[in-house]
Amino acid sequence: MNTIYTFVPARGHEYPDHPERPGRLTLLEPRLDSFGTERIEPIRAGEEEIARVHQPGMIRAIQEVCKEGPGIIDYAPTYVTETSYEDALLAAGGVIACTRAVLNSEARNGFAIVRPPGHHAEPHRAMGFCIFNNIAVAALDALAHGMERVMVIDYDAHHGNGTQAAFMDDERAGFVSTHQWGIYPGTGWINEAPHAKKRIANVPLHAFAGDATLARIADEIFQPMVEAFRPEMLLVSAGFDAHWNDPITSLGLSTQGFFDISRKLVGLAEEYCNGKIVFVLEGGYDPENVANGAAAVFGALTNSPVRNDANDSSPYPEPDHESRIEEIRRWHGFAS
Repeated sequence: MNTIYTFVPARGHEYPDHPERPGRLTLLEPRLDSFGTERIEPIRAGEEEIARVHQPGMIRAIQEVCKEGPGIIDYAPTYVTETSYEDALLAAGGVIACTRAVLNSEARNGFAIVRPPGHHAEPHRAMGFCIFNNIAVAALDALAHGMERVMVIDYDAHHGNGTQAAFMDDERAGFVSTHQWGIYPGTGWINEAPHAKKRIANVPLHAFAGDATLARIADEIFQPMVEAFRPEMLLVSAGFDAHWNDPITSLGLSTQGFFDISRKLVGLAEEYCNGKIVFVLEGGYDPENVANGAAAVFGALTNSPVRNDANDSSPYPEPDHESRIEEIRRWHGFAS
């Protein structure tokens, strides 16, 4: 079985001087045919699929505001254009298409390269550059089509507040987020879901946390969370704004770090989920980092070595996360 991908560039979803723009993908797009993977066409998500996560009134409000043309709809700032409603349905549908193909064993694994991104969008509102929560929609679609448990792991630099909100009271859905603490959206502390230990885990990080920190978190937090929850599929919110020179964040990953963490997640899927894993593009606002990060994910998915020509290791020392990791492990009952 092949690794598949879908590509939804949403060229009409653009706003002057906004970092979440089609240009994020311009360096990646010409490289997509070089990874030895199979491209599949996205499907347009139906409103009934979106409504598994989002309130019907919110969906209608997005549809109506897009008819009015370009505008800002929240303080992040999140914007819409005349095409954004359809773009967002296609983005969510692209993730659904990849997820269903992997669920049905038509593909080994997949990568949905879509925009607008989704992990900040909450059940009742669009926010944080996100319209609909693509990965949560796909996770609930998988549950509706026979899966009993699905887990999202989110390594975007920002907390996936929308995914957490969508999963908060759903015992079938697990969520783990690593994120820089103290930046937008201001959520994601360790104890936010006390009723959902070993199902919802937040890993707030100090600025410049990088490759070594994330590798350790994968071993000491991701692995026991997956082992405890036993998902049948992993979905990964891949945010390349965790790169050390992203223009709007301050974490410390490199291209090699994205490969290493992605490879560890693929390994967890192979061990616990019969190999079923789908990566989903979230943030990342430097086109070169997005292209290199996506190449790293494709390398992990196809078990191919990452190209080392990026040569972009972080120049910043990593802060000590020993006590933070132990605090999180204790909270979830993993501490030795």
